[in-house]
Amino acid sequence: MTANYIKRIEIDSLWRGTRHIVWDLRPGVNVLSGINGVGKSTILRKTIRRLTQGKEELERDYNSLGVHLTFVPEEADSVRFDVIRGVDRPLVSADILNKVMEARLTTELDWQLYQLQRRYLDYQVSQSNRIVGLFTAADPEAQQKAAEIAQEKAHFQDLVDQLFEATGKKIDRTSNEIFFQHLGERLTPYLLSSGEKQMLIILLTVLVENREPYVLLMDEPEISLHIEWQQRLLDLITELNPNAQVILTTHSPAVIMNGWTDCVTDVEDIVVE
Repeated sequence: MTANYIKRIEIDSLWRGTRHIVWDLRPGVNVLSGINGVGKSTILRKTIRRLTQGKEELERDYNSLGVHLTFVPEEADSVRFDVIRGVDRPLVSADILNKVMEARLTTELDWQLYQLQRRYLDYQVSQSNRIVGLFTAADPEAQQKAAEIAQEKAHFQDLVDQLFEATGKKIDRTSNEIFFQHLGERLTPYLLSSGEKQMLIILLTVLVENREPYVLLMDEPEISLHIEWQQRLLDLITELNPNAQVILTTHSPAVIMNGWTDCVTDVEDIVVE
């Protein structure tokens, strides 16, 4: 069974038998804070590794990994999730480089955008099928729902245009893939700045989950973002998908300034010695 969200993260030993972790989570936004080196990224990294394990691998490696997740509902054994990292590094994998050389991709953010283009196309096909099914129903409520679904993509595009307004970039709404119009030219998303790519990746990732329950894990997503975008980040995510559970680490006070301070947990408060 697939869970709606993660209720608790327990780590038997964060570092070589010390610093046992018990973190009770909200179904919505969860922000992990703490000084450098205290273990924020390690907690997130171990959680992600646990989520990516299959059943047999989990049973074999549990003692070494030492991570136990409690889901809602509790009988669930997995959860849908996405991972976003804030650091934009050069691509180093030969396999990836061979696959994307023609697209002239050079960084990890480029690779994430490349993968999201396919998910974006699949999302649009799924939405179109849902809309057609609802519009053919005789029920007026179903037709109203179809109209609301049709607005979701347009709302995403409006948000991106608003964010990029200062630099004059607008999403090309004639294309089913992500392109931008700028000073009369058509730009690929790989030509955006690091901050623009990062924000686009986050919003696209949230959009293509179709407002379904899932977990979004982010390690310091604010690194490339302007402070105004940092302040809006959580509002934008929850606006696009109010059913997402967000688990993130951050050093930036700006991320929680818009009413999210109650969602912050300090690493020292979840350590059980």
